[in-house]
Amino acid sequence: MNSTALLSAAKDGLLTGSVYALMATGLTLIFGVMDIINLAQGILVILAAYLSYALQIHWHIDLFVGLLITIPTMFVVGIVIERLFIGRLKGPEKTAMSILVTYAVSLLIEGALNMTFSVNDVQLQGWYVNRSFAIGSVHFGYIYMAGFVLAAVLLSSLYFMLYRTQFGVSVRASLADQTSAALVGIDVKRVSTICFGIGVAVTAAGGMIYGATNSFNASTSYDLISRLLTIIVLGGMGSLGGAMLAGVGMVFIGDMVGVIWSPVWSSMSYFIALTVVLLIRPQGLFGKQSARVA
Repeated sequence: MNSTALLSAAKDGLLTGSVYALMATGLTLIFGVMDIINLAQGILVILAAYLSYALQIHWHIDLFVGLLITIPTMFVVGIVIERLFIGRLKGPEKTAMSILVTYAVSLLIEGALNMTFSVNDVQLQGWYVNRSFAIGSVHFGYIYMAGFVLAAVLLSSLYFMLYRTQFGVSVRASLADQTSAALVGIDVKRVSTICFGIGVAVTAAGGMIYGATNSFNASTSYDLISRLLTIIVLGGMGSLGGAMLAGVGMVFIGDMVGVIWSPVWSSMSYFIALTVVLLIRPQGLFGKQSARVA
């Protein structure tokens, strides 16, 4: 067995997995605070990729500089979606209804993207997209390394926000129990709205890196959301740490299976691993028996 191929697979799993972890963390943050399963997360990643594409094509703005525009833009998009659609969901059927509502939102955005950009595949470009450097026999793509660093910075910022700020205390209290949080004076509605915005904002970074490393169109969102849902279920619904570790772990497993066994089984390994884990721990690797976990 080629050791260089295994090292390359491990490297790709770590670097790519960190970006998936970033996107999945936004998804699990939304579920943890709001009990909302956001099926629109996949198409929002693609929307962010198209925003980077538009900035690059029409205004010649570098992909990473463009994040200064796309991150706050996606935050506002998240706030608008929460205000118009998600915030209106009430009662015990809220979680189930969120699946239908966010799926409808996904279809609306997909249709708008198809009308605006057509159904043809596009890919983001930059001098660093197809360049790499070597350490020994292993090659590291600039874009993958930049994506890893970007994901690390944003995840660290999210961790700092959650554990080192007063707002983070409110978020963690809402993650644990919304009713108790409201009783001690926390504005759960405001926290939920901001968390939804943050969960959508991180798609800007994920979408840009995804669009630079893959060709995409609006329909690509279906593959993305299946992977992101697999990651958060595997890590444990509502577990931020679980989403981070599962994101890296799932891509790592997929790449290793592709090298050791067959590329045909690479994507399938996601769902095989998920099935095995859920048979042993129905709540996921880092989940608890309760619906909410910190």
